[in-house]
Amino acid sequence: MHGARFSKFGFIMASAGSAVGLGNIWKFPYMTGENGGGAFVLIYLLTITFVGLSLFLAEVVIGRLSRGDAVSAFESLAPRNGNLWKYSGFMIFTGILILSFYTIVIGWIFKYIYVSAFSLPSSVKEAGSSFGGMLSADTTTQTLFFTLAFFVTFFIVSKGVKQGIEKINLILMPLLVIILLILLAYSFTLSGFGKAVAFLFVPDFSKVHSSSILAAVGHAFFTLSLGMGTIMTYAASIPKDANIAKSSLMVAVLDTVIALVAGLVIFSFLFHFNAEPSQGPGLIFISLPPLFYQLGILGNAIGVLFFMALAFAGITSAVSIVEPTVMYMIDRFKISRTKSLVILSAVVYLLGMLALLSNIDELKKYVTFFGKGFFDIFDFLSSSVLLPLGGILIAIFVGFVIEKNRLYSLLSPFMSDSIFNLWYFSIKYITPIGVFAVMINKIFF
Repeated sequence: MHGARFSKFGFIMASAGSAVGLGNIWKFPYMTGENGGGAFVLIYLLTITFVGLSLFLAEVVIGRLSRGDAVSAFESLAPRNGNLWKYSGFMIFTGILILSFYTIVIGWIFKYIYVSAFSLPSSVKEAGSSFGGMLSADTTTQTLFFTLAFFVTFFIVSKGVKQGIEKINLILMPLLVIILLILLAYSFTLSGFGKAVAFLFVPDFSKVHSSSILAAVGHAFFTLSLGMGTIMTYAASIPKDANIAKSSLMVAVLDTVIALVAGLVIFSFLFHFNAEPSQGPGLIFISLPPLFYQLGILGNAIGVLFFMALAFAGITSAVSIVEPTVMYMIDRFKISRTKSLVILSAVVYLLGMLALLSNIDELKKYVTFFGKGFFDIFDFLSSSVLLPLGGILIAIFVGFVIEKNRLYSLLSPFMSDSIFNLWYFSIKYITPIGVFAVMINKIFF
């Protein structure tokens, strides 16, 4: 087993760093905008509690009991058929697929730190054409920033659990929170702040459809970095005396609070300038920069801070996505961290370049299959098929395969019997059905 372990606080920060990603600051606000605000937030909070937190704790339990990589964990904890269950551990490779396009998006964010400092677009039209132009025509800029994001990520992981992952999270997570609090304090002064609060926290159920419920369940699941073995791998490196129930709850709370603060900041700006809240994925790259522009030099500073917060969130998540596969390669093939990273980085860089080129108009015909480019294929495969599948396997494994008394003896010091029974019921029945519904909805509807 690995020499280095997380400290208790380091585990919470690293798990929060993994969970707090682009999903919180980029995806959550635009999904809230598209699904009518407060009612969506309420459903999201309920599903974080019953689906997200249940699965998070289940992943922690597997990691804590096994103390090994994800593949060995399933193999060693299954009372029988361990040789079949070990294939569930290959969910770690989903992370490699995600990383290949996630680093491209982090590259865009790096570019927008520069844009915010020196050349903010003055109108939504200009912002749209410059962002669209970068995606569809500017191969050089995208490759440059993708390569930068790629090197930063792999350099941090090369330093190991304690010196790399824990250290960077202990620096970047507090910085992320500080930046968001500065932006939140500024948004108090905007006329749109009151509207933002009402939009996020006053539910209007007339705007809720079945699709909103499934979107909330899906996002609660994705935002906590579940279904790809990351939390399991981190939990294998927790100190023995860590209170895993409390740690899991703290990560879920931190993750949710950051998403809500980011939502308040973004919607305060949008409502202040009478912009539409439902603007889809382009929200932060197209809608916000022209709003920052209107604030002059202050807008430049706010833009730089905002995209830095986003970059920190992205990097802490990217780092966490690599670690499960690295740990598996070190444990299974007895190779060094450096060697495993060289192999992985080659795969990620190749897949990333394919995904990047699939958005470039002149080149996309060479990297398109079934009418979809690699970027969209990787995104669809990971978020609609592989991650939910990983979540379902974790829920079934903890709910039906690991003996209940093993779970009880691990968790009973940290929770009452009634809470344990509620969690056990949720992981057995509510979670797998909820995640399965999301998966079917994403694939077929």
